[in-house]
Amino acid sequence: MKSILHLKFTALYIIFGFLCLFTTATLTTQLITDRLMADTSKTLYREATLIASDYLPSYFSDDSSLYAVQSQLAAMRLYLESSLWFVDASGTMITSSNLENTSSPEKIEDFNPAEIGGNQYISGTYHDYFDEEVITVMAPVTEGFSTKGYLMIHSPVSVIEERCRPIMVPVYITLAAIFGLSLIFFLGFHFFVYRPLRLISEAARQYATGNLNYEIPVSTHDEMGYLSASLNYMAARLKDMDDYQKKIVANVSHDFRSPLTSIKGYLEAMADGTIPPELYEKYIGIILFETERLTDLTRDLLTLNEFDTKELLLDKREFDIQETIKGTAASFESVCTPKHITIELILMPGSVTVYADRRKIQQVLYNLIDNAIKFSEPESTVTIEVNARNEKAFVSVKDQGIGIPKKDLNKIWERFYKSDLSRGKDKKGTGLGLSIVKEVLQAHDEHINVISTEGVGTEFIFSLPRVQ
Repeated sequence: MKSILHLKFTALYIIFGFLCLFTTATLTTQLITDRLMADTSKTLYREATLIASDYLPSYFSDDSSLYAVQSQLAAMRLYLESSLWFVDASGTMITSSNLENTSSPEKIEDFNPAEIGGNQYISGTYHDYFDEEVITVMAPVTEGFSTKGYLMIHSPVSVIEERCRPIMVPVYITLAAIFGLSLIFFLGFHFFVYRPLRLISEAARQYATGNLNYEIPVSTHDEMGYLSASLNYMAARLKDMDDYQKKIVANVSHDFRSPLTSIKGYLEAMADGTIPPELYEKYIGIILFETERLTDLTRDLLTLNEFDTKELLLDKREFDIQETIKGTAASFESVCTPKHITIELILMPGSVTVYADRRKIQQVLYNLIDNAIKFSEPESTVTIEVNARNEKAFVSVKDQGIGIPKKDLNKIWERFYKSDLSRGKDKKGTGLGLSIVKEVLQAHDEHINVISTEGVGTEFIFSLPRVQ
């Protein structure tokens, strides 16, 4: 499996680092340079104004010589690392103090004192007099309330850029630190997202190939851990369903094969004369018994299939549960008579109206009473009792039979399950009766409980919604 996602995030991480470096080298450098140029221009303008107002006016009043002015400008040149020009009102050069390799014109062509405007400075080569870009500021020199000349200061932009470089060093160091710290997030993605995703992808591949025993190791309690645990649970449930389906097929095959084998064997024996005609009635009865087993098994499987496919539609209506119990119990008279079993009804006075699917509840009662009679000893009593409490009606079916072992109490609801004690008495049963009972009551959002003691008897109690 190719690590496409990992490669994508690695590429994004590298691109992120490149964009950070590019942005810092261009935008940050330009912003700092612009800021330094603005601060430098303010400093130069402040110095130019100070010199123009305090020192240079004395030149026009003959209080200072040209040599003194040159000395002052030379000192300021060293201090400001700039070229200073002192011109008269027409732009004719009076004197200058230039940096090395820099010359000044005798007269500034197209001289315009207003060209700087309100920005306090202009940048460029200043009328092409400089070979490099400079910042130019200008301050008027006044004497006797009139402007006699101007002091111009030209500072090379390269000096500002030199000042910018050491400032950018800590910026690049900070950028490198941020990029290094971002590596922690990248590693965090690798360990907390990418690796769990690889395990989950591998699990999905294993499940797709049918290996439901594969388990994802869960070491965290975050969304990835929850997803892994959910997939493990899903795989376990699918495995259980697969095992359950195999068990169902095996049980159905066994329950179908046994009666079919008997039917086939007896019919073949009757056909080839092994069984004489005078015994036909006996063996036809056996064949009919096995046929009824097949019919019951088919009916129960179809009933359970309604629940499995979610196609069960309950026809809920109001009816008297006690009348339904009476009718269902009466249908067992022919079964109870040979074993001398008595069905005792303990009912409430009047009627107890419930809201449920009458046919399905009648099936529940039939299965519970049939089980109670089947596992009861001869000359015993099966008791059916109805109680009403608050908004519920409770129906109890109690026998005096063989009981259910404690180890089997949680298994009796499983399909095709038969306890060891019941196998000898339940020749015709399919092991689906109690499964149907529980499915029907769950479809009604109701519950059923069982109380049983070996050798004493068993009691099933279920609830139904009562209509007041």
